[in-house]
Amino acid sequence: MSNILHIESISEMHRLLQVEKPVHPLISIVQHSEKMNLNFGVDVRVNNHLYFISLKENIQGTFQYGRTSYDFQEGSLVFMRPGQITTSTGNRSPDLGGWSIFFHPDLIRPYALADSIQQRSFFDYDSNEALHISEKEKISLNEIVRKIKSEIHQNMDKHTQDIIVHNIESLLGYSQRYFDRQFLTRKSQNKDFVTEFEKYLHSYFDSDMPSKNGIPSVKECGESLQMSGKYLSDLLKKETGKSLTEHINLHIVETAKNRLLNSSDPIGQIAFNLGFEYPQHFSKMFKNKAGVSPKAYRNLN
Repeated sequence: MSNILHIESISEMHRLLQVEKPVHPLISIVQHSEKMNLNFGVDVRVNNHLYFISLKENIQGTFQYGRTSYDFQEGSLVFMRPGQITTSTGNRSPDLGGWSIFFHPDLIRPYALADSIQQRSFFDYDSNEALHISEKEKISLNEIVRKIKSEIHQNMDKHTQDIIVHNIESLLGYSQRYFDRQFLTRKSQNKDFVTEFEKYLHSYFDSDMPSKNGIPSVKECGESLQMSGKYLSDLLKKETGKSLTEHINLHIVETAKNRLLNSSDPIGQIAFNLGFEYPQHFSKMFKNKAGVSPKAYRNLN
């Protein structure tokens, strides 16, 4: 069984990487170098309690946290939030052109960013669902990082933390823009994933899986297409205007309509076969989407 290594402070992160001591207790920018230690042992699981943003330009070795190959060679940004776990599976070398930002949740806790960062779903993407950035985009992000680094290394005053947090917000804002661009440039590939997801829903709800395991979770749906649930949900939203959960609910309603009209099964049995533990939850969802109750829909037709 693999060991779990917990990192709860900026100082602990610096000791693990074997780089010089941090200047600021709550945030650090580490420029990747040959001296960095990235080899934490085979099958060591790292539970990082910090926010983490890393520009990777030429990373080597295996890092068990992704699904596909990169399609942008200029650079890739990986985002992680506190509590996510990565696994080191072999020797890795630092990409010398990149950098990593680590910051403790306490840094942003007094700010609106503490809430809004939870809505940045790209923190929950797998590593190989990273943001692939062009040279021009990298220049813009590097300028923001330079400003943060400048604030970290100068004498702190009452404005320092405000400016640092403001620049983190800017970095995340640009990252969201670039992620939206990335979804657009992969449009034809995304259509294939939408089709595959629809096939998955048909296969799942035409089987006895719903009555055994219930309605599939966002995580399970993502795994069926070998990607994170958050990435699949965002992909569906960009491509169809509907989230993953909306797709599931609409599929359930359409399936329920067919069963209400083409069988004499009790409504409670239909609800159970579609993964609902309580028929009233099914009836409420059906009425919300169809405009009438299941019983009324069956009688109208």
